[in-house]
Amino acid sequence: MPKRRGCAADGLNQADIAARRERFGPNELEGGKQKPKLAILVAQFKDVMIAILAVAAVISFLVGEHTDAYVILGIIFGNGIIGYIQESRAEASIQKLRQMAAQHTLVVRNGTPSKIAASQLVPGDVVLLNAGDIVPADGRLLKISALKIDEAMLTGESQSIEKHTAPIQGDGLLPGDQLNCVFKGTVVSNGSARMVVTETGMNTEMGKIATLLESESQQTPLQRRLHKFSKQLVLIVLFICVAIFAYGLYRGEELLTIFLTALSLAVAALPEALPAVITIALANGAARMVKQRALIRRLPAVETLGSVTYICSDKTGTLTKNKMTVEKVWHTEDRESLLLHAFLLNNEIRFDEHGNPLGDSTEVALVTYATESGMNRQEAEKEYPVVGTLPFDSERMRMSTLHKRDDRYLLLVKGAPGKIAEALSIDYADEKEAWLNTNREWAREGLRVLFFGYRWLDEQPEELNASLEAKLDFLGMAGMIDPPREEVVEAIGQCRTAGIKPVMITGDQPLTAVAIAERLKLIASGEEKALTGADLNKLSDDELKTQVAHTAVYARVSPEQKLNIVKALQQNGEFVAMTGDGVNDAPSLKQADIGVAMGITGTDVAKETAHMILLDDNFATIVKAVKEGRRIYDNIRKFIGYVLSCNLGEILVIFFAPTLGLAIPLLPIHILWINLVTDGLPGLALASEPAEKNTMQRPPRRPDESLFAGGLIPRIVLTGILMAIGAFTLQLVAMSKGYDTATQQTMVFTMLSFVQLGNALVVRSLHTSVFRLALLRNPFLLATILFSIGLQLLLVYGSFLQPVFKTVALPAEAMGLIVTVSAACVIAIDGLKILIPKISNG
Repeated sequence: MPKRRGCAADGLNQADIAARRERFGPNELEGGKQKPKLAILVAQFKDVMIAILAVAAVISFLVGEHTDAYVILGIIFGNGIIGYIQESRAEASIQKLRQMAAQHTLVVRNGTPSKIAASQLVPGDVVLLNAGDIVPADGRLLKISALKIDEAMLTGESQSIEKHTAPIQGDGLLPGDQLNCVFKGTVVSNGSARMVVTETGMNTEMGKIATLLESESQQTPLQRRLHKFSKQLVLIVLFICVAIFAYGLYRGEELLTIFLTALSLAVAALPEALPAVITIALANGAARMVKQRALIRRLPAVETLGSVTYICSDKTGTLTKNKMTVEKVWHTEDRESLLLHAFLLNNEIRFDEHGNPLGDSTEVALVTYATESGMNRQEAEKEYPVVGTLPFDSERMRMSTLHKRDDRYLLLVKGAPGKIAEALSIDYADEKEAWLNTNREWAREGLRVLFFGYRWLDEQPEELNASLEAKLDFLGMAGMIDPPREEVVEAIGQCRTAGIKPVMITGDQPLTAVAIAERLKLIASGEEKALTGADLNKLSDDELKTQVAHTAVYARVSPEQKLNIVKALQQNGEFVAMTGDGVNDAPSLKQADIGVAMGITGTDVAKETAHMILLDDNFATIVKAVKEGRRIYDNIRKFIGYVLSCNLGEILVIFFAPTLGLAIPLLPIHILWINLVTDGLPGLALASEPAEKNTMQRPPRRPDESLFAGGLIPRIVLTGILMAIGAFTLQLVAMSKGYDTATQQTMVFTMLSFVQLGNALVVRSLHTSVFRLALLRNPFLLATILFSIGLQLLLVYGSFLQPVFKTVALPAEAMGLIVTVSAACVIAIDGLKILIPKISNG
């Protein structure tokens, strides 16, 4: 059994904390070994295409083409450094997100409760536990209230274990036998407790059995599709390259030149860097979502958000402000002061270091109303000191506090209207129904109503129990509401426009649920009723599948029923996002395609299960995240379409030029340069492209939708063909004007670079013409394009680079031809936006 390290009832002070942290270290388990920086760098050079380039460099050296060899090696190392920087940044982003999702706990230090990261705990800390918490460290229980712990992950015991605080005799006890202790990683399934930390980090029971695991990064469905596509593309490209090599030999081309051309073309055509780029785009997208107050715990969620068709949301805190406010109060004659005392004293509220009340939101609302009405907590406690408390429980649905007043005792009772009404004195038989009718009227307005009663006792009872909650005098009632968030009304409208159906699932009364739904314009006023848990119990599986397609509000729903709702929607082919905050929500969060936990009110279990955490518990944030997810997916498709169309253009130019009787228009060094430029900064800059105007005005994409859906393949093929036609046209005109082969090659090289950079501007939108897009809406892309144009001109006119890249200075006439053909190609490529939809709908 763990030894109890010294602690005070008020917790540790700063000096103790610092000394113990120095001695015991952070309360963390050792994770999988991080990949060393050197290993990340070396991994950049293990790609098959890099190996092919290296072979090309060696052959160049052997045959005396040292310049080509040095340039190829420069490109290899340049790509390696860029890949290293990108992967390091992506890993750092993911690590930062993990840190943001770290577990927190409520600890008492210097007599004051405060929330800290669980990693900051030290032995001797006093921790407060509540239902739903994950136990942050091993500890000895000091005080409990109906505490049960789920220790399945540690002991394999399927049932929750009841705990106590009594000492246990014996040595070498197993964790399952230590009933006065709790252990790191187990879950509080019921009740509350105060514990003192005995062991942290690797000294905990979990630490003892923990093994160092290498955490493998999750591969997204998109990456899997790309991986499969890349394999197919490898075979196609290798076949084309072999054909080009064989045809070049047949035509009598120089062996080294045609060999390097074929190899360079293979490197240029294969999007070997795409999976890494996708991961980076997703990680950066997740980082951007944090600014929208949505924390992505699992990268696949970024990609799959764009497919969401249903958002099943909790009401409290997500659709509403999660700040209960007293809207209506009624009291019996001459009992206003006593009712305000009941608001202030009949609760289990604590106060933080700033004097803010902590506890149940309903009780916080009552205390806030009383203090704003001029009451003072300290004065009220002096006037009516608390001598006993009978906590609320789900069976009685009441809470009582006993107060001493002179030589008498006052019992204050609050609770559900029906439960208080049945405990009233027989003298109120005639008035009881009228008060219950007022309760129903208030409930129809969305108010949560509590009744208050009281009873005077001549002497203090030996035991405060439920039997005393009888023969009560009626004190009054309070109607509270958690006000709807103003921004949610707009978000619900956006959902409908985007083809997403928002659904409310709550444990509240049906009347309250419908009232809030009407305020939020989730349903039309008076047109729809809530489907209750009792109604759901009467439905068969097939009936449930039919019913969920037409229901927008569920009330009095259990966690099991939540799970069944999600399953039924999924069986109907829907893609479901589900919000939750409690331990019992974990199954439905796990079952949902996107599980969304509450960052403020959510339990640790819910956060660990979810794909995404709302840092502000706001429904509108889910809608923003869906929009961001659609934007990211759109930009990935734009990037893929851009890269593959450019690569196809290069392949067609090399393959068909000899057929047309033209000299090889691109040298190996040209192909490698174009590949570096077009797959480099402009391509990455596309990931920062803002969302298109119609992003939330189109239906969700199907989860199984092909990456190349929506006419992307025709777009890629036709764009590549247009580039090739432009290159051949330019080369034929150059031949007719008597330009030599070196000039022709320089012209085609420059023209393809310009067209591909222009293509980057065109693909910013797959539907809107480039001439209708704001030029400065993606300044990073514009800057990279201008920078790349500058580099290209430097290759052409920089005398020190001409021998390296085998270029020649072009006369003004030649550059004019290049600009004319490039502009014509870009306009034609942009015109495909009119043609492609007709082909797709053909």
